[in-house]
Amino acid sequence: MSDIARLRWHCRRGTKELDLMLEGFLLAQGEHLDAAELQTFEQILKQEDDDLQRWLLYGEPVEKAELATMIDRVRRHFIER
Repeated sequence: MSDIARLRWHCRRGTKELDLMLEGFLLAQGEHLDAAELQTFEQILKQEDDDLQRWLLYGEPVEKAELATMIDRVRRHFIER
């Protein structure tokens, strides 16, 4: 299984909105992400749904600096569609 396929499986969350945001970003941008960016995206997928909702859906500040840039990219991708 490729990294993208494996990550896509983990994009399935507790809410449809998170599913659409995370999987949509991965499908559109995944092939263009380097290894470090894919690792950061994977770390995002390990976060609690409550945190992801706050960051991605409500735009609240990301307390984990190492995730902030990628969270912003995912949000911008979804908003700019």
